[in-house]
Amino acid sequence: MSAWPDLDYPAFAPTGQSLHMWTQMVGKFRLANTPWVNHSWQVPLYVDARGLTTSLVTTPAAGFEVRFDFLDHRLTVTSTEGAVATVPLEPMPVAQFHAAFIAALKQAGAPSDFHGSPNEVPDPVPFSDQTEPGAYDPDQAADFWRSMVDIVRVFTRFRSGFLGKVSPVHFFWGSFDLAVTRFSGRDAPPHPGGFPALPDAVTREAYSHEVSSAGFWPGGNGVEEAMFFSYAYPTPDGMAGAEIAPEQGYWHDQLQEFVLPYAAVRAAPDPDAVLLDFLDSTYVAAADHGNWDREALECQYGVPKVPRPA
Repeated sequence: MSAWPDLDYPAFAPTGQSLHMWTQMVGKFRLANTPWVNHSWQVPLYVDARGLTTSLVTTPAAGFEVRFDFLDHRLTVTSTEGAVATVPLEPMPVAQFHAAFIAALKQAGAPSDFHGSPNEVPDPVPFSDQTEPGAYDPDQAADFWRSMVDIVRVFTRFRSGFLGKVSPVHFFWGSFDLAVTRFSGRDAPPHPGGFPALPDAVTREAYSHEVSSAGFWPGGNGVEEAMFFSYAYPTPDGMAGAEIAPEQGYWHDQLQEFVLPYAAVRAAPDPDAVLLDFLDSTYVAAADHGNWDREALECQYGVPKVPRPA
């Protein structure tokens, strides 16, 4: 496979809209069957060797894993009792996928009761009522996944350079983005909330402590190209004017965060290094303007097979 595939948001958008709704259903299955973890870390999906997975979801009856397989283009529900049920990934209405997913959960012996409407979208329509034709282009879906495989490699390296609390690299299905978050260790002021179709209590718990968060999303909501992003909560005074790398990165006034086009990373002679520069420099902007204790929180990036000096 070629690394860092081309991502054309206008071409991907119809498939992306389907995947946004489909991943929400799968994420809600995990949410309904997993104890709440700080900052909603119990809800994301994870990039794996075939696509996106819930990882193991345990219930009193059995353990289950739900995976989007972007190589064979099917959704698989697997049980620790040996049951397997599949749903083909192909063009279909959201309502049809919803019914097929519930049937697959039941066939595998998994709980099938989960919240039936999307989150973090304006004017949400229940999944079962979204009957308009849906799109799914296997090549577009596979390129989206393959791009995240490359991105996870860099995000994982970035994650390794922090001694403080740091999140896994995980895919949030509500906002449809891949993210990794560092924490200063200090409490944050209550978040004002206001995200569409998301209870403010969820937002306030997610942002209960100061963060510097970076991520990737494939485009949409007025940004019609794939982008990397980096922001802090609360946003420190002066952060927006900080110098960052590379030169294609900039502060987006509407989003109130730093952004870097995916295309600029892909076109670079060393995409990994360019993305790491963006992650490093935007974190430094947040940490320095926010007066984080960087000496206590940071360490050298990890190296395979070499323990961190203690």
